[in-house]
Amino acid sequence: MSLPSGTQTANAIAPAFQRIKDYVLQQIHSGQWQEGDSIPSEASLAKQFNVARMTVNRALKELSEAQTLLRVQGSGTFVAQQKYQSTLVQLRNIADEIEARGHQHKGVLQRLERFKPDTALLRHFELEGPHGLFHSVVVHYENDVPIQVEDRYVNPLVAPEYMSQDFGRQTPNAYLTRVAPVQGVQFSIEASQPSAEIAELLQIEAQEPCLVLRRRTRSYGQVASVSALWHPASRYQFTGSF
Repeated sequence: MSLPSGTQTANAIAPAFQRIKDYVLQQIHSGQWQEGDSIPSEASLAKQFNVARMTVNRALKELSEAQTLLRVQGSGTFVAQQKYQSTLVQLRNIADEIEARGHQHKGVLQRLERFKPDTALLRHFELEGPHGLFHSVVVHYENDVPIQVEDRYVNPLVAPEYMSQDFGRQTPNAYLTRVAPVQGVQFSIEASQPSAEIAELLQIEAQEPCLVLRRRTRSYGQVASVSALWHPASRYQFTGSF
């Protein structure tokens, strides 16, 4: 992509790291690089601008600190979620759903832990070898009536600060949507009998069926989260329109 002559002159006298920053910002603002896209590697940019990788590292580090880019260890550098953009897939936050009905939402954290997954769960995250995950269980209440148990596993490479969040003040969904813009979602809905623990948390009889939304989200080229959202069938229904 060529730049206007005035811009080329200004860039010629700017420090090398600033020229790289300007180039990255131009690619984002022009729409060439979209939210969640992977940008060229440090080595590629160093070759393109004929500079040392240390110079590229400084430019990308400053853009990362400004929350324009997100650097994911072992995966690369991505265009961060921009405040003036919405995510590709809108995932409705249950707190927003409840408040839209004029009711009061409350989330009660039941479990927040570092979790060693089995092989089956690792396959869901498309991971091989030893990897740890974050695991949370939150019960969501509508006017003090439990309507959802959120059982969620999270990839630490995508949301490394997950364990330090207060999920009584914000939902896991709201936090993840903010720090990890969604690139894709896979989901299924099924009727299932709850475990004794789920039934107790939902305050229902063990034989009452639940509607279960199983969802896997992707962000920054990786599986970010795998969750099972349990709802008592007598208190909840899924609706939608196209």
